[in-house]
Amino acid sequence: MSGAVEARLAELGLTLPQVAAPLAAYQPAVRTGSHVYTAGQLPMVEGTLAVTGKVGAEVTAEEAKELARVCALNALAAVKSVVGDLDRVARVVKVVGFVASASDFTGQPGVLNGASELLGEVFGEKGVHARSAVGVAVLPLDAPVEVELLVELTAD
Repeated sequence: MSGAVEARLAELGLTLPQVAAPLAAYQPAVRTGSHVYTAGQLPMVEGTLAVTGKVGAEVTAEEAKELARVCALNALAAVKSVVGDLDRVARVVKVVGFVASASDFTGQPGVLNGASELLGEVFGEKGVHARSAVGVAVLPLDAPVEVELLVELTAD
């Protein structure tokens, strides 16, 4: 099933990937009431981590911003896996992003703009959200970026 949101993704030259298999004991996304929470999504492309390393060392801030975009696209795939149609998203409520950072890197908000900007491009005003951008020492698989979403759904 695809609707206006997936048509918008296609206009942007994007397609939803397959949902990445969990790395441990969790679900990629869970619905409770009118909300869907995603697990943290890594920048997986066709089942493989796109890049490894710390932002500000092995990975540039611009590369990491693009990876955050990939993470957000993966998170949308996880949302779709539990609701069937992304047109059910009433709004993106919150984005939480983690950036594996070199000790002197302080540009986490700019990195997470990759995810935020994608959500705005896809959902318009419904994509405007609250956000946290957190610098961390290391992420699973040595990923540079991880993004999770909280979305609200339209009434059933």
